[in-house]
Amino acid sequence: MTQLRTRQSSALDQFFRINERGSTFGREVRGGITTFVAMSYIVLLNPLILGASADITGAKLTIAEITTATALAAGVMTVLMGLVGNAPLAIAAGLGVNGVVAFQMAPTMTWAQAFGLVVLEGVCIVIMAASGVRERIINAIPEPLKIAITVGIGLYIALVGLVSAGFVTRTPDAVGSTVPVRMGIDGHLSGWPIVIFCLGLLLMIVLMARGVPGAVLISIVVATVVAVIVNSAFNVKGWGLVEPSLPSSVVGSPDFGLFGRVDLFGGFVSAGVIAATIFLFTLVLSGFFDAMGTITSVSDEAGLTRDGRVEGMGKILMVDGAGAIAGGVTGSAPNTVFLESAAGVGEGARTGLASLVTGGLFLVALLFTPLATVVPAQAAAPALVVIGGLMMTQIRRIPWQDTDFTIPVFLTVAIIPFTYSITNGIGAGLVSYVVLRVCKGRWPGWLMTSLALMFAVYFAVDLISGK
Repeated sequence: MTQLRTRQSSALDQFFRINERGSTFGREVRGGITTFVAMSYIVLLNPLILGASADITGAKLTIAEITTATALAAGVMTVLMGLVGNAPLAIAAGLGVNGVVAFQMAPTMTWAQAFGLVVLEGVCIVIMAASGVRERIINAIPEPLKIAITVGIGLYIALVGLVSAGFVTRTPDAVGSTVPVRMGIDGHLSGWPIVIFCLGLLLMIVLMARGVPGAVLISIVVATVVAVIVNSAFNVKGWGLVEPSLPSSVVGSPDFGLFGRVDLFGGFVSAGVIAATIFLFTLVLSGFFDAMGTITSVSDEAGLTRDGRVEGMGKILMVDGAGAIAGGVTGSAPNTVFLESAAGVGEGARTGLASLVTGGLFLVALLFTPLATVVPAQAAAPALVVIGGLMMTQIRRIPWQDTDFTIPVFLTVAIIPFTYSITNGIGAGLVSYVVLRVCKGRWPGWLMTSLALMFAVYFAVDLISGK
């Protein structure tokens, strides 16, 4: 028996190169568990975002099927990252880009068509990763504009969280109205649901400031427990889509209702060729820029970078692209590498074995999908606000003194949340940047010029048609 365990340990070591990377079996397991705890909140947040919108037909997705799709895609793709990429990088539905699917794409097409575009995004990323085009596009877009997109998406995510919780509401169109949005229902905060949101937000901020592992998940769980107690004691109204009450069973059968519901090219008919192309471009842009930064930073922290190059980058990028495809096929939105993988690296994870552990735990979570139907928006929304705030910290890297970027960066950051559209913000930033460069006698390059012209056409179509 001892010899069998020794052989198994030796096989794992040879496959994942555990000793070579200065790690141990125990560290990899602990790192994998830590990463899961740090990012498992996505199983609760993704249904909050995708479930908050309806498609062009008015159809909405159920919490159970989104939860199943989220856990399934995260589990399978993280295991694949471990086996193929041999890196301690976990994959799940990306925050920010799932908002594009829910609030920008779905209202102009069916869910099947939206997920079809997600599959096409993944195909594009895989092709670009294999051909080297991905690096050329990344190099063409100036770093300040890339950072501005991240910051704008952070504000957008935070606003979605505030609106989902009811902390911010839209002011009804009326004579004498002075603001487009307001705090609470009548300009002030009231009711138990808002109290739960505020408690959850404060708890999350404190735990994260103290460096508590799994701070996001702990806060969501605590806020949910309090919400269930308060709701059962006072029969509270105004929770929204999910009322916090205990399910009849903790364990349940996964709902694979979204799996395979994909219409690859129907979105180009429903939304129009130009709009669908812009959506696809936005998915690709957000997907591979976010992944590139995350992969590089986490790999560097894990000591997997040599001479500025990430070990096995080609395989890692291919799996990341496949994650977007899996997100479309399962119905969970584009999947990408999560920055929370750094939590596992901090615990000593250095190989793909940690990813196998993380992915395995996501697959086990498939059996506990009924728990997701207990979590109200007020308990999960604080995570959106906090994560949006963390994304905002990148703003310090923007060279505000450079007049080539000051206004383009501002337009990108401001228009994304103000118009509830990541596409509009990216377009405004690129177009204004190219116009500025040309007017100053500086050629921005054919690729940037082509992208700006494409967005100009996108804006002009509605302008000319009077929409």
